[in-house]
Amino acid sequence: MTQTSVTDTAQHSILLTGASGRVGQMLCSCWRDAVPDLALVPQYRGTAPQGALSWNPLEGPGALLYHVAHAGRPLAILALAGVTPGPGRDLTLNRRLAEATLDAALQAGVRRVLLASSSAVYGAGDGTPFSEDAPLAPVNAYGAAKLEMEAACAPWRARGLDICALRIGNVAGADALLLNVARAGPGDAVVIDRFADGGGPVRSYIGPSTLAAVLTTLCHHPGPLPEALNIAAPEPVAMAGLADAAGARIEMRPAPQGAHHRITLDCRRLAALHRFAPTDSTSTEMVRQWRATHVA
Repeated sequence: MTQTSVTDTAQHSILLTGASGRVGQMLCSCWRDAVPDLALVPQYRGTAPQGALSWNPLEGPGALLYHVAHAGRPLAILALAGVTPGPGRDLTLNRRLAEATLDAALQAGVRRVLLASSSAVYGAGDGTPFSEDAPLAPVNAYGAAKLEMEAACAPWRARGLDICALRIGNVAGADALLLNVARAGPGDAVVIDRFADGGGPVRSYIGPSTLAAVLTTLCHHPGPLPEALNIAAPEPVAMAGLADAAGARIEMRPAPQGAHHRITLDCRRLAALHRFAPTDSTSTEMVRQWRATHVA
């Protein structure tokens, strides 16, 4: 009988850092059904549940190296761990966390890291969908911090690490609109801006199960990945349609000065790597995927 080595078996798993975040929780919830052939190993900074990894990248690579030695080397690291905007939060930690994760991956022999960036690196734009080659002009501190994080990847790429910065749009259920829908009390309305054409904002979204499927495609991709990829469903969605699919009562108001009608991503580069289903771009399917995660 041919024995399977620990390293070989680990090629059927990926390590997810930032599992306690909202997107991380949704991926953990839907992963087994969405991606049955690729196990997810969640990472937590403190006490970790069974089957997860307790590791703080800022404390060095030791815990990851121990995990690899005993459980095998994962196919890739999906680095979601980071700091989101909020009072008193140090957004510069995004770069430090990325650098620590990349250094640990290199020492552990993990060849691919999918690093969660954000579409905020583009700024607001003029309504034209952003391609990965569009000028990067963030308009807030979070976008600037993610852009700085992306720039910090260069030394690790030069040392042979395959790093793809995921410029993620809105993940259904981790976005402000659907969080407002979830928190609305009986009879409460969700307020949406109305622009001159009578419509509301249009944004790029992706459902959590679709995101899981995209990520496994990128993990398995046989050649080097692009240095940056927009991550969203191929077609943007109207936010009013998304709220309606979630069963919300909608109240439209005139859009205030400075509001942006369309902020969307050109996802043709991603669509050349991953085969989307037509329903992946629909509000109904995105809401269904969010609710199936049971992440409140």
